[in-house]
Amino acid sequence: MIAGHRERLMRLVRRRLPNAQDAEDLVQEAMLRAAAHGNLDRARIGPFLTSVALRLCVDHYREQERRRRLLTRAADVRGPELPDEGVCDKDFGRWLLGQADQLRGRERQVVLARAQGISTLEFARMHQISVKAAEGAFTRGRARLRLVCAQALDGAAA
Repeated sequence: MIAGHRERLMRLVRRRLPNAQDAEDLVQEAMLRAAAHGNLDRARIGPFLTSVALRLCVDHYREQERRRRLLTRAADVRGPELPDEGVCDKDFGRWLLGQADQLRGRERQVVLARAQGISTLEFARMHQISVKAAEGAFTRGRARLRLVCAQALDGAAA
């Protein structure tokens, strides 16, 4: 009963996937899911297989895109960092941490906590506030720090 839909599914999937092996794998997966479905109405096998096959095609492209993005991030081919760049980065980090101390209240607390590696969720639990409130304070604090950086850079360029 399920095997009778194989050729139709292959045509459907082949139009969406350029690789014949991937298409075959997806069709087999769709048929396997239909066979594993215990109480599938026999009259609905065709539409069920079509729906599963199309969703598997979408999943295939999502996985390809996820892998492409991962490879792009992992294959960062920058050259070795020059010693002066490392020194400047550390100095800028110390300066920025000093600017974070100038923030007020919850914004300062959450930004400094994040600088210490504490997640927003952990911060919210520690301070018994909602995650939304912690995220909002972090977002506001980060925006203020960006503004301070932009003003400092504008002042340095003048």
